[in-house]
Amino acid sequence: MTKITETEIKKLKPETRITDEVIKGFVARCLPSGEVTFGYAYTNKATGKRKYITIGLHGNVTVERARELAAKYSNEVAGREDPAARLKATAVRSANTVDHVLDKYLENREREKARSVIAIRGNLLKHVRPVLGTKVIYELERDDIMRMLDAIGEHHHRMPGIIYAYLRAAFNFWMLRDSKFKSPIIKGMVKENTKLRTRVLKPDEIADLWRVLDDMPTHYAACVKVLFLTACRRNEVAYMHTDEIDGSTWRIPAERFKTKVAHEVPLIPAIRKLLPKKIKNGYVFGCASHRHHLAAGAAPLKSLGNFKEDIDATIALMRRREHRKPMAPWTYHDLRRTARTMLAELGISDEIAERLLGHSNGKIAETYNHHRYLAEKTAALTKLADHVERITTPHRTNAPRLRVVGG
Repeated sequence: MTKITETEIKKLKPETRITDEVIKGFVARCLPSGEVTFGYAYTNKATGKRKYITIGLHGNVTVERARELAAKYSNEVAGREDPAARLKATAVRSANTVDHVLDKYLENREREKARSVIAIRGNLLKHVRPVLGTKVIYELERDDIMRMLDAIGEHHHRMPGIIYAYLRAAFNFWMLRDSKFKSPIIKGMVKENTKLRTRVLKPDEIADLWRVLDDMPTHYAACVKVLFLTACRRNEVAYMHTDEIDGSTWRIPAERFKTKVAHEVPLIPAIRKLLPKKIKNGYVFGCASHRHHLAAGAAPLKSLGNFKEDIDATIALMRRREHRKPMAPWTYHDLRRTARTMLAELGISDEIAERLLGHSNGKIAETYNHHRYLAEKTAALTKLADHVERITTPHRTNAPRLRVVGG
């Protein structure tokens, strides 16, 4: 034995070692590469097992620092502690950040082919990860989450409730897999918004929408129009893929539909003309190489929320110029409600209208009735498209071209 010093380290040859004479278990080893690494070896007094802690490479760690750490570990062993187990627990604890938990939660959602995983991923990336992502979950406090939700609420009315629901689900998922973690999420952190939306766009508002869409980027404008003419949900249309189209029928797979049942939508001519002329394999609204040219792409359509802001700003500018009242706030989902209302006004039966929207008819009906209602759906969507054409055509004829805000 000899004391580990800079002088003694320089004498080491590859695959040789020095065991320190002062601190029992403190060693310096010369690797085959010629580099020297420090370590501490000891016996766990409770189990009798030999353990080894790597302190670090010489150069990254000085002899003095290595000796300090070895002395610390030696004192812990003398006190019947297990420094290797403590270091491992600390490493595991530090690795379990909010980002890590969210990653594992999203991986699980993807394996389950969850319909909303893309929206969840995007909202967590935008609102949660920049604020809490690097925080260790065991150190996460309720007030950390409340401060984040309050900040989100200053700019987004409904988003705090959405983020609250996402985090509650993610943390519940992790509690089942980590007995040491207790979710800081509790009921009442976000005021429940129980008010049902009843917004239905008026004919002049639909006409204004169509008018501004005619002068906006084609892939986004087409997506919004198809959203209305199919009465489908936002992401169902935005993530439409060529694999889901069979002739004149668009079949939304069960994993992408809210009711978890595949939904078929007839692609009537009015809808078909909004799709790419030559559809190749890809997301139908995913890519546009030119402002007024639509082509299927490798990635789904994104930033529909930002596009909605451009639509609203352009409509507001148009109405101010024409000395008309501002248009009342609306959402993409209001288009679905508006389409359903129009179907009733056009005399479409509730059964067909509800099937167009993909609403469940009950377990018994779904078990015994396997009629696809494609002819009935086609007739209903054709009536809806013709009605929209009547509403929008007079307002679009000879209308001046608009300056698109954000376009």
